[in-house]
Amino acid sequence: MQLTKEEYSKMYEQEGTKTKWWVTFPKAFFIGGGICVLGQGLTDLYGYLGADSKAASTLATVTLIFLSALLTSLGLYHKLARHAGAGTLVPVTGFANSVAAPAVEFRSEGYITGLGAKIFIISGPVILYGILASVLAGVYFYFR
Repeated sequence: MQLTKEEYSKMYEQEGTKTKWWVTFPKAFFIGGGICVLGQGLTDLYGYLGADSKAASTLATVTLIFLSALLTSLGLYHKLARHAGAGTLVPVTGFANSVAAPAVEFRSEGYITGLGAKIFIISGPVILYGILASVLAGVYFYFR
């Protein structure tokens, strides 16, 4: 299907939503900030329970990843993201959602062709280029 620029612009105007930035910006800020406050609260809680600072940070990160994947599988993360927008892209929770969402979407196709093949469809390029960049940086600093 070939569209002209005028046809595309007309379709965009009909279907595009008009966002009210004065509403969406504060929502993203407060919900994203709330996720960060939750992470800090978990870190403090694990520290209070006896974990050293490194272990407490790791436990908080794992808890946030678990909660993000759980909310994604229950269909609640998407509802939160509709209100928070970019506020839910806090790195750990957003990445966990990007891994869990395709797994949930394609689970009906089976464990191998559905879940196994599609789980990294969104986050795969991030992982690939992250590893590639770290290898190149390592080689650069090794020979520097």
